[in-house]
Amino acid sequence: MNRSMAGVGANLPALRSHNAALVLDLLRTAGEGGISRLELAEGTGLTPQAVSKIVARLREEGTVAEAGQRASTGGKPRTVLRLVPSAGYALGVHLDRDELTVVLLDLAGTRVAGRRVPLDLGAGTEAVVTKAVAEVGVLLADADPAGPAGPVLGDAGLRVLGVGVAMPGPLDHFNGVTQRVTGYPQWEGFPLRDVLAGRLGLPVVLDKDTNAAALGIALRGPGDSFAYLHLGTGLGAGLVLGGVLYRGARTDAGEFGHQVIQLDGPECTCGRRGCIEVLCLEAVARGDIEGAARLLGVGATNLVELLDIERVLLGGRVIDDAADEFVRGVRAVLAARTDVPVAAAAEGGEQIVADGAAQLVLAPLFGRSEAVSPAAASQEEPQANRPAPEIR
Repeated sequence: MNRSMAGVGANLPALRSHNAALVLDLLRTAGEGGISRLELAEGTGLTPQAVSKIVARLREEGTVAEAGQRASTGGKPRTVLRLVPSAGYALGVHLDRDELTVVLLDLAGTRVAGRRVPLDLGAGTEAVVTKAVAEVGVLLADADPAGPAGPVLGDAGLRVLGVGVAMPGPLDHFNGVTQRVTGYPQWEGFPLRDVLAGRLGLPVVLDKDTNAAALGIALRGPGDSFAYLHLGTGLGAGLVLGGVLYRGARTDAGEFGHQVIQLDGPECTCGRRGCIEVLCLEAVARGDIEGAARLLGVGATNLVELLDIERVLLGGRVIDDAADEFVRGVRAVLAARTDVPVAAAAEGGEQIVADGAAQLVLAPLFGRSEAVSPAAASQEEPQANRPAPEIR
C-alpha cells in the first residue's frame, strides 16, 4: 500500500447499530446548527435513555460533539449536538471510458479533495486497477497538508471508511463483479471489488455509474420517484422509485441507452442496431444538439410512461456542455404526453458520479444505503429486527 495510506481504514464501531444510524442521519441533516437529545428522541422514536447512550458512544469516538446550548421554553437550556464531519471519510472512484475521477468526501458528504486524469478503460483490467490505486494514493497524499510523512486530516488521522467505485455496466453490484461492460468485453467476470479491496486494504463497494449518481441525488431529495439520465461517453439511467434506488433483480436495471428506437439504425457498441445511445452520440458528434435532445426525450417519454415517475433529471458531461438546450428539448417531447418536469441535475457537475460513488460507502452509515428515509423505514419494521447498516 502507498505510504500516504498508512493509518487509514479505521472503522467506527458505533456506526454499526441501526439505532445509531437513525441518530446520525438526523445529526447529518441538522447540519452545523445541531440538534438536541430531545429532538433526536422525537425524530427517531427512541427513548431519551437510548439516545443518550448512543450519543455517549458517538461522542467517545469523536463522531459527535457539542455545539453549544439552545434556549429552552422552560427549564434549563438544552445542549445541542452536531456531527463531526472530519470523524470519517469515504473515497469515490469513477472509472469512465476515457477518464478517471477520484474524490474524498467527509461524513457530511462534503467534497474535500478531488482529481481527474485521463483513462483508457480498454487498456485492460490490470492497467486500470493499477492506475486507480495510484490515483487514490496521490489524492490522499495531496489531502494531507503536512505531506505523506506527516499527520493526515483530522486530529486522530484520516479515517477512510471505504471506497465506492462506479463504472459503466452491466455489472453485478451484490458480488462486485463486472459483466460484459458495453464495448469492453475484456472486463467480463472480473472481480473488481475484491481486487481493489486487496490492493487498497479498504472495504470497497461497486455499482454502476448512473446508480451512484442517482443515489447521491436521492440523498438530497424529497424521497420521490425519478429517473436520472446520464449522457457522457455513453448513455444510461439511474432509477429511484418511491425514494429507493432500484437496481433490479440482477442489479442490471438502467441500461437505458440500449433501447432500440430505430430498427435499421447504426450499429451500437452493444452489437444491436438503432440504440438510443448510438443515435444520441452521433447527433452530438455532428453538432445536432437539438436532435440529440429530441432522441433523449423519446427515451425519457418511454421511461415515464412505463414507470410513472415524477421527474426527469439530466446529467453527464455532454448534458453539462449544453444543459439548457437538452432540458428544453427533452421537456418539449415529454410535454406532448405528460407534465412531468425536466431539469438538469443541480449539484455535483462533472464529479456527480464520483461523489455518488463515495456516498455508496457513507449512506449505509446513516441508514440510507438505498436512499430511503431511515425514520420512515423504522416504522415499517421493528428496529430490533432490522439488520445493522453495513458496507457491502
